[in-house]
Amino acid sequence: MKKILVIGIGAGNPEHITVQAIKALNRTQVFFILDKGYANDDLLALRRDICERYIEGRDYRLVQVSDPRRKDDSSSYRSGIEHWHEQRAVLFEQLITDELKAGQTGAFLVWGDPALYDSTMRILDQVLARGRESFGYEVIPGITSVQALAAGHRIGLNRIGEPIHITTGRELAAEQGAQISNSVVMLDAHCTFERFIDEALHIYWGAYLGTPDEMLISGPLREVSAQIRQARETARAQKGWIMDTYLLRRAVF
Repeated sequence: MKKILVIGIGAGNPEHITVQAIKALNRTQVFFILDKGYANDDLLALRRDICERYIEGRDYRLVQVSDPRRKDDSSSYRSGIEHWHEQRAVLFEQLITDELKAGQTGAFLVWGDPALYDSTMRILDQVLARGRESFGYEVIPGITSVQALAAGHRIGLNRIGEPIHITTGRELAAEQGAQISNSVVMLDAHCTFERFIDEALHIYWGAYLGTPDEMLISGPLREVSAQIRQARETARAQKGWIMDTYLLRRAVF
């Protein structure tokens, strides 16, 4: 039977790779690399660097294909995502059929951790449900941008007696300021934190976490929100893409 490994490769530093991940890399014959079409794609370069750095020998192949572009559905965000996942499922199925022989192991190298804001496992389940390909798959966890953010700012995510809320910019936009206590926010393309500058909140922001281009800004939200927006816009213009994460934390008096 064919085998698929879903390997978490960390937030951007090649040294985030775990021993378990290194062993998984060395069990793999074919790596499936999704190209998102950025002119300067450091994410692709990192995946190649990881393979060259940690795999013993060169008895493996990299299969690079264009990732289907997600189109916004004005009627339903969920419908747009589901359609995109269907396109990816068709692509994954084709890759496994065409590029992987019986008994071989293929792998998807997942930015961060496969269990946190990633769709690879969900899409592989869709491929299996289609019934045209049969394979087993295994998941290897990785260091997330959330962990890298906390380490970069030298803070703990938890505070005594408080929960940690992990959300997205889209969901944060629907929240009331008073509800925010200790919230990690991911996938925020619109600087949603600016809606809460009148609240007694502290922000810990980071972009390109774990990479040589890592950026970190922290402080009272009302004092640093403009600085974060400017830094974000400048970096995105220069690189063509940005990945950022932040923690909003209410002051305790």
